[in-house]
Amino acid sequence: METEWNLKLLFNSDDDPAIEEYQNWIKKKVSTFIKKWGEDNSYLTNSSALKQALNDYSSLEIVGPAGGDGSSTKDGFYFWLRTQQDQNDSELKAKYNKSIEFGNDLMNSIRFFIINIGKIESGKQIEFLDDESLNEYKHFLERIFAEAKYTLSLGEENILALKQTPAHEQWDKMLSGFLSKEERFIDENGKEVKKNFAEIINLLNSQIKKTRDSAAIAFNDILKKFSEVAEAEINAILTNKKIDDKLRKVERPDFIRHLSDDIDSEIVDSLIDVVSSRFDISERYYKLKAKLLGLKKLEYHERNVVYGSVIKKYSYEEAFDLVKETFSNLDKEFLEIFLRLNKNKQVDIFPKKGKRQGAFCTDSLLYQPTYILLNHTNELNDVLTIAHESGHAINSELMKKNCNTLSCGMVLSTAEVASTFMEDFILKKLLENADDESKLALMMSQLNDEVSTIMRQVACYKFEQELHKEFREKGYLSKEEIGKIFMKNMSAYMGEAVEQSDGAENWWIYWHHIRTFFYVYSYASGLLISKSLQSMVRKNKKEIQKVKEFLSSGASDSPKNIFMKMNIDITKKDFWDKGLNEVEELLNETEKLAKKLGKI
Repeated sequence: METEWNLKLLFNSDDDPAIEEYQNWIKKKVSTFIKKWGEDNSYLTNSSALKQALNDYSSLEIVGPAGGDGSSTKDGFYFWLRTQQDQNDSELKAKYNKSIEFGNDLMNSIRFFIINIGKIESGKQIEFLDDESLNEYKHFLERIFAEAKYTLSLGEENILALKQTPAHEQWDKMLSGFLSKEERFIDENGKEVKKNFAEIINLLNSQIKKTRDSAAIAFNDILKKFSEVAEAEINAILTNKKIDDKLRKVERPDFIRHLSDDIDSEIVDSLIDVVSSRFDISERYYKLKAKLLGLKKLEYHERNVVYGSVIKKYSYEEAFDLVKETFSNLDKEFLEIFLRLNKNKQVDIFPKKGKRQGAFCTDSLLYQPTYILLNHTNELNDVLTIAHESGHAINSELMKKNCNTLSCGMVLSTAEVASTFMEDFILKKLLENADDESKLALMMSQLNDEVSTIMRQVACYKFEQELHKEFREKGYLSKEEIGKIFMKNMSAYMGEAVEQSDGAENWWIYWHHIRTFFYVYSYASGLLISKSLQSMVRKNKKEIQKVKEFLSSGASDSPKNIFMKMNIDITKKDFWDKGLNEVEELLNETEKLAKKLGKI
């Protein structure tokens, strides 16, 4: 079995002459588009002209829901993938940066097209949306018209785009850079060693209490050391966000996120309210974990400590066969896509020096191949990762088959549905063959993931809401004030079984997600939608067709409308409750098993 990507689906090598040929071709194509539609404004008043302009725009091969930056170009995508295979090669980084610069110049040069469409007067907008000849682009136009209400002039938009790096990204990178430096660390044996930030985070979850407590001391010391820098950083990016919202005349700090994600604010509000009302699930889970670990209370840093262990190892071949069998039972097309991607060497499987850690599946554009990156080390979690990333890949391939260029992509609010859907079916398969001790460990692991993905992320979202509100009222927040807001929201979902230990008030400092404003709700929405779909399929296997219908729809309509066509109403609070009921049922079963084994 081939274990590395075949990037020849893009280019033969880093120095392939075809790269320059491609750049010349795409540059000429974009230039032709600009010359034609930069001078001809008939598409703003005539439906036939608009259809032709949108066809031309689609054919540029660098646009779509997953596009919009320099990596949208074929060469940018290729060199980004190469940097993931080898993060230490400076020549690769240079080539990637050049490709990104090239791609960004192209994207900026065609920005006028979308902005102009957004300025079409309201009466003509309605006429275009009702025109059947424009049906394939209807929702794309709906989104442009909706976003246009908050779009500034072309010049102003360019300025906002240019200031994003110094006013936000460089602040974030500065703090991340400080945190990532190696620090002195006293291990459980009293020996001084050097560890980087990521290594210390991993040690927080050690099953050896001395090790995780030593890691917590080092971790808290690092956060405290950079707390004043973090205070300045967070206030700077909150100021930049406030300025942007003021210029766009946006009242809610989270509204632009919802608009970008194609989801109504009312739906997100409903999700947040429902999950918050059921924080008793996470409180019960942490009480159970404390009992299983023999502790009166969990210290703050012990929330994610793994309970028990699954001794069995899974080679990639064994894991592959498990995922293959599960997909085969779900749907033949799921299986076909999974096998094809592996056969075509679109999966990079094993860790190696310089390769990026973790895993991902590219959310590529219609004209780009799908690639999966893994770092398989024969652990149980690696099996789940294969299913997770293959779920993304299946989603991507189904969209490419059924969507046009401008609708081929998932919005953030539903981006994790396919991945968690597939992952949970694999977990069910693993549970079938496990002994009771392994089953308890697996169930506790799943609960930990679900509590973290749903309850913790909703608590984080509420922290963000309060953080932005307080900042806008006061004008500046001290690290102590931020810490109090953070602890208030974290303790709300954890309950009394988790000690709000000294130092925990600074844990917002390293949480990168709060710098990608209001992003975290999507973890909860994705998993809860996935759980509702899983329940539907387990009750009736034929319902897998509805799942495929959703996964094939991409951004052809809003998530609300796509689900409504399937007779699923995500605007109703009881929809979110159904997903939470699945989590609670798992908790009930886990508590029963723990009692059966005499663990509690």
